[in-house]
Amino acid sequence: MSTPPDRPGKPGRRPPFGRPGQGGGKGAGKGFGRGPQAGRERRDGSPSGPLGGPDDPVVLYGWHPVFQALSNGTRKLHRLLATENALARLTEELGTLPIDAELVKPFAINALVGADAVHQGLYLEADPLPAPALDEMPEDALLVALDQITDPHNVGAIVRTAAAFGVAGIITTARHSPSATGVLAKSASGGLEHVPLVVVRNLAEALIELGERGFTRVGLDSEADVSLDAYTPKLPTVLVLGAEGKGLRQRTRECCDVIARIPFTGTIRSLNVSNAAAIALYALSPRERA
Repeated sequence: MSTPPDRPGKPGRRPPFGRPGQGGGKGAGKGFGRGPQAGRERRDGSPSGPLGGPDDPVVLYGWHPVFQALSNGTRKLHRLLATENALARLTEELGTLPIDAELVKPFAINALVGADAVHQGLYLEADPLPAPALDEMPEDALLVALDQITDPHNVGAIVRTAAAFGVAGIITTARHSPSATGVLAKSASGGLEHVPLVVVRNLAEALIELGERGFTRVGLDSEADVSLDAYTPKLPTVLVLGAEGKGLRQRTRECCDVIARIPFTGTIRSLNVSNAAAIALYALSPRERA
């Protein structure tokens, strides 16, 4: 059975990986749900942080996020809603489920996540995954650091790509980052179960600590003099990504060993931050070259 593709984000005005007027995009970041358990912004409109409150369950919907969460023994599960077809597919793939499912009609899930959400007949409430400390990251790791990227579509897509390239962790701050729930989890397509979020208070201090541990800190910027394809991949490395529109903050740039650009050859010389992350992670992943 095929599954619908993840929904792309809406176009934005100015990504950090290209000059103004040269394309790029930014996800909508409207939140995802209507129900009482849905992840929400704070009253002041700022994101609630990558883990939410200690008593706040995360909401996962869609085939890949729910399937991967049910397959992850470290997730504490609270409530699973499933349509008849979705439950049959889950049972076929997993056998006995780790939590009893409530059989519902699609409109019951629509009422919780919104009619526009592509839930594919599955809705799961669970505890957040534990956030490891920065000093728990392996000494030979490839990491990603996010400098105030707040759009959940983009962060989720970066998590998905990070899982594909074996990234050991994604460093994010407690503030100016979206919650690991709802839209972000759907965009991550199950990647949250495989790439931990490492939450730090101050990104610059975290980058300094990583530098002291021998990590090469590579920031991405479209105006950089160094081309990314001229950089020889080596571990440990941390890829540092700035928010669309603002790019890397000055203090963050000062904590990088290398500031590099993607060497575009076409007319459009900009990318959505999640697409830029995919290219950069491919370039920075050590591998045998022919």
